[in-house]
Amino acid sequence: MDKYIPTIGLEIHAELKTRTKMFCDCKNDSGEERPNVNICPVCLGHPGALPVINREAVWSVLKVGAALGGHFAITTEFDRKNYFYPDIPKGYQISQYKHPLVSGGGLSGVKITRVHLEEDTGTSIHSSSFAKATADKEGEYSLVNFNRAGVPLMELVTEPVIHSATVAVKFAKELQLLLQYLEVAEANMEKGEMRVEANISLAPRSPDGVGGKLGTKVEIKNLNSFKATEKAIIYETKRQSDLLERGENVVQETRGWNEERGETFSQRQKEESHDYRYFPDPDLPKIDITKVFEFNRENILATLPQTPQNKRENLSSEFGIKESDIEFYVNNILFMNFAEQIFRSGDSAFNQLASNYIVSDLASRGEDYRKISPANFTQLIEMISAGKISSRGAKDILEIMPDSPKPPEVIAQEKNLMQKSNMSELEEIVNEVMTQNQSIVLEYRNGKISALQFLVGQAMKKSAGSANPQMLKEILEKRMS
Repeated sequence: MDKYIPTIGLEIHAELKTRTKMFCDCKNDSGEERPNVNICPVCLGHPGALPVINREAVWSVLKVGAALGGHFAITTEFDRKNYFYPDIPKGYQISQYKHPLVSGGGLSGVKITRVHLEEDTGTSIHSSSFAKATADKEGEYSLVNFNRAGVPLMELVTEPVIHSATVAVKFAKELQLLLQYLEVAEANMEKGEMRVEANISLAPRSPDGVGGKLGTKVEIKNLNSFKATEKAIIYETKRQSDLLERGENVVQETRGWNEERGETFSQRQKEESHDYRYFPDPDLPKIDITKVFEFNRENILATLPQTPQNKRENLSSEFGIKESDIEFYVNNILFMNFAEQIFRSGDSAFNQLASNYIVSDLASRGEDYRKISPANFTQLIEMISAGKISSRGAKDILEIMPDSPKPPEVIAQEKNLMQKSNMSELEEIVNEVMTQNQSIVLEYRNGKISALQFLVGQAMKKSAGSANPQMLKEILEKRMS
């Protein structure tokens, strides 16, 4: 048993999918590749430029809060968080401190402290890697792209109730799914649209397995993948544990994650909230949430789509498919939409058969599945279920369906893929197989059950794969009993 118990709290930032930025009318476009085109005096912090609150961004955060079961603020306000970075043009960030939009709630068994709204920073681009490669030290420089500056950014803070990297990643993945289901954020971590920060502290494990007083907290900033989040938490837990074992102190600080070296590294001593000199932004009014119709909690709840957890429960209870397939659909909304047009309520055998082909065959074909109509795919599954085609034949038909508008039954007939189910034809095949494999027949009759499958295989081979294997099996069993 490990000597120390880690306690983890997460801070997760997600860029909201609004039309414009948080406090100005500049376009919110994360895909813009040209630097510094979506900018204006407001998001650049020019003197005299006045911000205006983005109503859609506020509504998006409240929508998330409703889905989490959190409490809406009665009144809320925006604060100035004062610190200097080159990618913060104002010299401060407009955020929320004392009065967040949402407090409380939970997700995947993890309690939420708060969900608030702020503006994102610009993006710094460093040339140090190029300079290092060329040994051109005079060529080192940094550039700043302000396209992202001012983009609406939701920040969710959990309670420090997580005790493993596995649970932390599970929570982050579930939050990403929820944001996508609510259609408030793309939350693509590869594009920087969602970032995870982990606060980690260790406590000595008591004999009964319970942790004691929490130790010093260390924050790991800007983790940009689930893999990095898991590895960073595991590494940092071990680093702190090793320090304590050597009798050294853990320093409260902010650390980064070096993916290449697989380790965290010190960035700066951890600031306290007073270091940021929070105060209400004098250019922005307080918002009385209760007086804005679209911010009404009941109105928002009435418009909420199914959450990922709701979808899991419905797929299980209504369609009866296995858990691993359910998780596939929950994580792949387009495939789920396709599957739900095929599944039949209460017919779990048909649904699982259809799901097997969707998850194993269609999913591997990429965008090709979009060319197959749900009606044609349904007919294909019906043909398999009725024994009209074999599994091998079904796969051959699926290869053709994206490029052919013909129904699968027509394709099967044209390609001679329809299974033979004529009893007299099948009995003739069985007679030949039994005659040619008398020793195998004797083995079966002496108790070697596996011999039956060999004989079925020989019969399928003789029919060039066109015979109904289940009927062959039944005929063989009857003849050899």
